[in-house]
Amino acid sequence: MTSRLNPYISFDGDARQALEFYQQVFGGELSLNTYGDFGTDDQGRAGKIMHGMLETDRGFTLMGADQPPGSEHRPGNNMAVSLSGDSADAPVLRGYWEKLSDSGAVSVPLETQVWGDEFGMCVDRFGITWMVNIGQPQG
Repeated sequence: MTSRLNPYISFDGDARQALEFYQQVFGGELSLNTYGDFGTDDQGRAGKIMHGMLETDRGFTLMGADQPPGSEHRPGNNMAVSLSGDSADAPVLRGYWEKLSDSGAVSVPLETQVWGDEFGMCVDRFGITWMVNIGQPQG
């Protein structure tokens, strides 16, 4: 297996709902392990997600979990997830954008930017910042 870099997002008790939402957006296989799966019910967290991983057919991997007890939850202020591709991927990337920005907040509309690519940035309904970049052919 080669090394890979992927985002790992901490949630404030709604990791299951968030990861299931991302599965609806991106497709793929979702595996969820609860604290209870490992025999832990620390502070009534047996049903909360200890580790979740979404692996998509397009090669994306997204991991997440509910914040462990005693840890401060700071949604969205220390990370963003970037999705990028070229014009051949534009329909797929635009589809992701539509689903992620729906019920969220768009800070930069997905449109052609000064550097020539289509780019947009939004915060989804779970407080996660997403950047979508569609590279244009270099002429």
